[in-house]
Amino acid sequence: MSRLLAKGVPAQPAWIIYVRYAILGLSLIIMALAAWSIAIFASDAYLGFTAGAGGLIIFVTILSFIVYGGATALEMFAPHLFYRLAILIGYCFSVIFWLSGWAWAASAAGVWLTISFGYGAAQQEGAALGACAGLGAIVWILTIVNLVFFIKACLADGSSTNQAELGQVKHDSPAAYPPAQFPGAGPSPYPAQPSYPVQQPYATQ
Repeated sequence: MSRLLAKGVPAQPAWIIYVRYAILGLSLIIMALAAWSIAIFASDAYLGFTAGAGGLIIFVTILSFIVYGGATALEMFAPHLFYRLAILIGYCFSVIFWLSGWAWAASAAGVWLTISFGYGAAQQEGAALGACAGLGAIVWILTIVNLVFFIKACLADGSSTNQAELGQVKHDSPAAYPPAQFPGAGPSPYPAQPSYPVQQPYATQ
């Protein structure tokens, strides 16, 4: 758990970056569809209606640009500013809001398609929100995949840098100390003691 509070980019699978690219690309498409749904709301026929699900979808897409675009930029250009807890909170909020967004869009699309009888602005509204719901569900799954692998990467990361930041002391090997502290590891720094002559035994009578 403490590794989620550390600073630094954890080692993640190489393909996870493409998951984030997919999230950003689909978010752009969904934003355009949501803007189209709001434009239909602003027409004379539906004057007085609120933005509804389309407005929430646009908010979620902007949040995704900030969270996933910002996290990717930090990983590439400023890894020393990558605070894992802040990124984790952003990922969690994104998962929650995407679930709310596509679920509401699906519900609203069902209502509009029911009353449209297959033609008119109501049918266009239902089609736009239905597309937002379908693509939003895909993005929601991708955000869950990204979140799970991010947490796994943080928990599996045991680098010495993170341990030092958490106040953990790494024990050095004997090779890190001077050879004099370990016999047989190298020449002694003390001068060699002179050798004494061997005493001859006394001759017996």
